[in-house]
Amino acid sequence: MHYRQLGRTGIQVSALCLGTMTFGEQNTETEAHAQLDRALDAGINFIDTAEMYPVPPLAETQGRTERYIGTWLRARGCRDKVVLATKVAGPADWLPHIRGVEARLDRKNIQAAVDDSLRRLQTDWIDLYQLHWPDRETNFFGKLGFTPSEQDESVPLLETLQVLDDLVKAGKIRHVGVSNETPWGLMRFLSLAEAQELPRMVSIQNPYSLLNRTLEIGLAEIALREDCGLLAYSPLAFGVLSGKYLNGQRPAGARITLFDRFSRYSSPEAERATADYVDLARRHGLDPAQMALAWVTSRPFTTSNIIGATTMEQLESNLASIDLTLEQEVIDALEAIHTKQPNPAP
Repeated sequence: MHYRQLGRTGIQVSALCLGTMTFGEQNTETEAHAQLDRALDAGINFIDTAEMYPVPPLAETQGRTERYIGTWLRARGCRDKVVLATKVAGPADWLPHIRGVEARLDRKNIQAAVDDSLRRLQTDWIDLYQLHWPDRETNFFGKLGFTPSEQDESVPLLETLQVLDDLVKAGKIRHVGVSNETPWGLMRFLSLAEAQELPRMVSIQNPYSLLNRTLEIGLAEIALREDCGLLAYSPLAFGVLSGKYLNGQRPAGARITLFDRFSRYSSPEAERATADYVDLARRHGLDPAQMALAWVTSRPFTTSNIIGATTMEQLESNLASIDLTLEQEVIDALEAIHTKQPNPAP
């Protein structure tokens, strides 16, 4: 395993991070614990979760993922061996079961969310606490174009930072990060932190894969220049880049087979690009999924690549990607495909 510094914290995190959003829906508690054991054994010290998980988000399962991680931490007694990251949900009318319609990134909601996560995770502190998505109306979750709302009633970023500062001082969280954030949002958080001596964002968790490189347009430069590296989610585009869904295939038990809502990476344009990427991998004797993961991990602005799996076989394949170094010929070919069909699944 390789390790990289998390922002300016001095903390070294594994270049692969174990994503857990299937725990409690597609994976049982026993399966979740087995994945966590294997990841730790492979050198992964970075675990990412969220109060919203598992997905799809449902009232009856909400928080189950954190609970599974909590029972594992308690059973193994390994809290000091992992860097634990979780997230607070932003406002969303599609999540009425998480603090109701008044869920915001304000003091009341963030404090309640932290306490609930600490209880479920059975820990006294969270190493990286992330804002899952912005409180304001902006571009995220694949939304293109920006139309500001006539009346902005979002929680001011300064207020959110001040709450996080209090939680750091209380010892409940150690560092903070953003997720599904824009260049303006990230830079505004960083400037406020500097001006007001508040916690500095140490990471940004956004989607990034061969099918979605929109992060490169503005956020990549910020990640490098401001030491606020990418925690890449959906590096396999919901498994699409493995090639298993090509030509209308729907493997039993696979995410897109089970849940209609996961159509973000299944457009005709994305399928055409995926077919080209898979063909390239096979021509070079590479596993398509490992090639896609190795490429994300190798980007200079990537701090950690969040891998997720529903089977141990998938996890082993994902873990093996850390040992794959792509030849320049492959990298050039990847760029050629991207030029032909850029960002087919933002």
